[in-house]
Amino acid sequence: MLDKALRMNYLFDFYQSLLTQKQRKYMSLYYLDDLSLGEIAEEFEISRQAVYDNIKRTEVMLEDYEVKLMLLSKFEKRTELVTQMKTAIKVNATPEEIMSLLESLEKLD
Repeated sequence: MLDKALRMNYLFDFYQSLLTQKQRKYMSLYYLDDLSLGEIAEEFEISRQAVYDNIKRTEVMLEDYEVKLMLLSKFEKRTELVTQMKTAIKVNATPEEIMSLLESLEKLD
């Protein structure tokens, strides 16, 4: 499993278009630009608690989107299958083994 910051970055990449502009800005500043809650609060002239609450709510929303849409999960599985296919080709796997991997890849969509 990915560490939390990396997971949130991935989820943000996949689902940011579903967030409000304010949510996108807070998440971008916090996770991508690595600003502290205090720095974000100062920039927007609000409390640290308000920034924290917004970020936590947005994290929950991103996780909910992932449960429903599974874009990150499919991406990880697809990446793993492509790696397996490359390895299978390098080691001269049988056509049946390669086709099995390809069918697994097709089923993800």
